[in-house]
Amino acid sequence: MVTLRTPRLILRRWREEDVAPMAAVHADPVVMRWIRDGGTRDEEQTRHGIRAWESEWESEGFGLFAVEIRSTGELAGFTGLSVPRFLPEVLPAVEVGWRLGRAHWGQGLATEAATAAVRFGFEERGLERLVSIAQVGNDASERIMAKLGMRPVRETVHPTCDRRVRVFALSSDRYVAPTR
Repeated sequence: MVTLRTPRLILRRWREEDVAPMAAVHADPVVMRWIRDGGTRDEEQTRHGIRAWESEWESEGFGLFAVEIRSTGELAGFTGLSVPRFLPEVLPAVEVGWRLGRAHWGQGLATEAATAAVRFGFEERGLERLVSIAQVGNDASERIMAKLGMRPVRETVHPTCDRRVRVFALSSDRYVAPTR
């Protein structure tokens, strides 16, 4: 079981007790505004999603981590790596992504978590390239992508919701590991 630690966070695999707090994140329309068609998700949809994320760990050797606040043990959301099957035109690819509850926005936590996920992808899994995908207008996510060293490489349309998205990328040869 892979567990990553940052100064403020623990990135770990999912537990049953994570379903309700992650469902609360998914129930917030402000959080979900930039996810697919902007619809919220209920507890059963969240449970199904967590099962799928855990399954990807088994099939790919990487996946989405539960992001826990070290000081409180609170679940903040997720970050990690996944195959962006929803956007076939970028495949083969591995995407770094994140989603945190609103209470955890504006503190640099998403950047801290995503930086650890990028490091894991390049240094532990030997990936050659990572992408990140955001809907056009999601400036906060694009700022995080830039902080990760990613650059825009393509603009296209999300095939399931007809919204414009930007694809950012970072190759292992351009990756600069942050100082620990």
